[in-house]
Amino acid sequence: MTTTGRRALLTAGIVAAAATALPGCTAAEEPGPRKPGAAEVEAARVARAEAALRLRSVTASRSLLERYDAALAAHPALAPRLTPLRRSVAAHTKALGEGGTTVRPATAAPSPTATATASAGATASAGASAPSPAPVAADPRTALNELAAAERTTSDTHAAALVTAPPEYARLLASVAAAGAAHAYLLTEGARA
Repeated sequence: MTTTGRRALLTAGIVAAAATALPGCTAAEEPGPRKPGAAEVEAARVARAEAALRLRSVTASRSLLERYDAALAAHPALAPRLTPLRRSVAAHTKALGEGGTTVRPATAAPSPTATATASAGATASAGASAPSPAPVAADPRTALNELAAAERTTSDTHAAALVTAPPEYARLLASVAAAGAAHAYLLTEGARA
């Protein structure tokens, strides 16, 4: 064999080996779409459930806060009695929403971005608006009793959510539910004592 023949044979062997090895290299560099594992799917499900729970809890507390605002607007003479309880409900609403929900507390002034986003979202969702708070009774004592009933309902809602809540959030819900029960007492029985 001549030198040219050996070189050609050697070059052909190297090219053949490289052609065989290259498809294996490119397949390793470009993996196809990876399916999430069972643990990842479960973690995503739990995160969605917790976000929904937080949203329901914040919505219930925010509704109660709006009832306090309506009662204070209708009966300004009740302000010394209702203002501390309203502040407590506002703090509970904020605490329940921390760490996972995008619901703004009712006490915060709306930012221009949030207002634009809310109006865009309201336009996108046909007719899906927040319900207005229940009308306030003309009699202050009746208004207090209605507010106490709203406190009990919200407290019961938080207590019912304990079953599905993660441990840390369940402790917070239990505390808020207990505070709501105390508020209901202060609004009704506490006034008589």
